[in-house]
Amino acid sequence: MKNLKPIPYFLLIIVLCLGISCKNQKKEDTTEKSKPMAVENLTIVKSEFGNTKEGKAIEKYTLKNKNGVELNVITYGGRITSLKVPNKTGKLENVVLGHDTMEGYLRADNPFFGALIGRYGNRIANGKFTLNGEEYTLATNDGANHLHGGVNGFDRVVWTATPMEGKENSSLKLTYLSKDGEEGYPGNLEVTVIYTLTKDNSVEVSYEATTDKSTVVNLTQHAYFNLTGDFSKDILNHDVVIDADTYLPVDATLIPTGEIREVKETPFDFNSSKKIGKEINASNEQLKRGKGYDHCWVLNGENGEMRFVASAYDETSGRFMEIHSEEPAIQFYTGNFLDGSLPMPEGGTYAHRTGFCLETQHYPDSPNQEKFPSTVLNPGETYSTKTIFKFSVK
Repeated sequence: MKNLKPIPYFLLIIVLCLGISCKNQKKEDTTEKSKPMAVENLTIVKSEFGNTKEGKAIEKYTLKNKNGVELNVITYGGRITSLKVPNKTGKLENVVLGHDTMEGYLRADNPFFGALIGRYGNRIANGKFTLNGEEYTLATNDGANHLHGGVNGFDRVVWTATPMEGKENSSLKLTYLSKDGEEGYPGNLEVTVIYTLTKDNSVEVSYEATTDKSTVVNLTQHAYFNLTGDFSKDILNHDVVIDADTYLPVDATLIPTGEIREVKETPFDFNSSKKIGKEINASNEQLKRGKGYDHCWVLNGENGEMRFVASAYDETSGRFMEIHSEEPAIQFYTGNFLDGSLPMPEGGTYAHRTGFCLETQHYPDSPNQEKFPSTVLNPGETYSTKTIFKFSVK
């Protein structure tokens, strides 16, 4: 029996060794399992969104800041699909009209929800312009006019995305090569757009483009906003300011007549805060032609200088959006053609005037209007402009 005494000690040593080994293994397993958590906490997260009709995969990028503000962008059209910002109680809600699946964006009647617009934002009369003595014919998709880059403008192409994370801000760089002749435009146009979500709840949109042949360029962002966060409500109670003393009247086809008209003592005066619905149904020929506001305002201040250009405020939610830009003009559109045919992510449909657009840009039809600022881009030049949408509460 004496010879058996050492065995318990030997077994004890084995048990202790196994215990230490298991403890270390558990520690290692815990470390391994924590790795996905780090991925979830990144300021930019990539996911799949769907496919184009041709089967090309579309990516979605989610940018978040430390305040919980969330910006979602897909590579199809460089579209902002949602933007969640807080109301006065801190509740985060989406304030941008869009869809949660590709089907909505692939519809022929999608009204450019959240899209990047180009080569030429807004309208060009009869789909034609002359540059350096040569006439160019563009695709028409607005009756007899060319609208927002054509039938397959930048809103319906697939952009290449590169996430760029910073210490305080996160950005998504989108690039696209518009080849010579695409939608009728001359020159190979290399375009870069950068979305940046900042620590102060701003969304910055920076545009840059170069060409190897003289062309025309007018880029913009076509987000539809509803600051209530409830898309079953219309936008008529939003208070809007547009820092502009003049606007561009339009003809029956919504092409600028060439006149630059004073806004004073007209429904187009938004120099002081005014509810969208206050005069939208006034007896006014211009409002009748646009079926509401669908016009371009000539912004005060110097073209090319960053300055305050517009704001929108929803008293119920307390959300306040300020827009600063380097652009010479802004298109204010009040969702006049939304008709209840497009589905909302949470059910229901987008009804008449449930979203508004404030699109910073150059004047419509500038290639055919000598008195308007030029939109010509020549080889060796760089198209460069920036617009900032800042969100807060009051």
